[in-house]
Amino acid sequence: MTPRINSLGSYLPKKVLTNQDLEKLVDTTDDWIVSRTGMRERRIAANDEFPSDMGAEAARQALDKAGVQAKDVDLIIVATMTPDYISPSTGALIQAKLKAEKATAFDIQAACTGFLYALSIAKSFLQSGAYSNALVIATEKMSSFIDYTDRSTCVLFGDGAAAAYISLQGNGLRIDTISLGTDGELADLVKIPAGGSRFAASEETLEKRMHFFQMSGNEVFKHAVRRMSAAARECLEKAGLEQEHISWLVPHQANKRIIDAIAKNFNISEEKIYLTVHKYGNTSASSIAIALDELLKEEAFQKGEHLLLTAFGGGLTWGAAILTQVIE
Repeated sequence: MTPRINSLGSYLPKKVLTNQDLEKLVDTTDDWIVSRTGMRERRIAANDEFPSDMGAEAARQALDKAGVQAKDVDLIIVATMTPDYISPSTGALIQAKLKAEKATAFDIQAACTGFLYALSIAKSFLQSGAYSNALVIATEKMSSFIDYTDRSTCVLFGDGAAAAYISLQGNGLRIDTISLGTDGELADLVKIPAGGSRFAASEETLEKRMHFFQMSGNEVFKHAVRRMSAAARECLEKAGLEQEHISWLVPHQANKRIIDAIAKNFNISEEKIYLTVHKYGNTSASSIAIALDELLKEEAFQKGEHLLLTAFGGGLTWGAAILTQVIE
């Protein structure tokens, strides 16, 4: 049996940060932000709200929809680049919050491609017979690492979480093919320099604002379009599908211009490209999963319909996946 996503859940913080709010913080305008990113607002977690809290709430929703109790979960994989702590893992914290005592739990870090990486791991674990079900959770509090004096990055990111309950049976989205890639030679294009063992927290790292997210936007744009498109084509080839067989494209919600550039490379109508970038911004690892959850709430899929997911993030990392609707 091929693992399938039986259900999804998502969580967005209540606080809304609009482009007009950002105009008061940095030298920018609503028109500039919308024309270059397509973003109008994003959600920001409360001071006492953390990735483990958001991820646990998204997971509860997914479990409720699947009719599964947390005590029956075998595996929890959390994708995040903004964990509550360096150690312990956010996965362990979520396991405790859910009271999923039986579950093995750990984190993975692939930045904005994290959900696809975690999905691939879960698929392999379930197919191997090591586990019978899994929660894949992507949760990010990007606002904790964003420099709100840097107009090139602070307009882009928001907070949020999503979770997928995956098993080997039942209705849902079968995880057919996944293609992943990495290029560590370009790691400096997207990074948070300090906070690890290379640059531990010090007066110098604080003064140089090294604990904040940094990105070379123009270079990232070029690589993102090329890598996401290539991963998507590779995934289609693996699945034996043509572009016209895809019902929906759900891209990483990094930037409307990146999404538009990818759309030009595929024979998928604009109406079939699902967007949340205008209202949530880039929520890193959780962006695809949040969009997928919202799409499934709006759209009833027929048996055999195919969805294409594609993402790109720091590392550099990228990936794509084909999901197919299963109705038993």
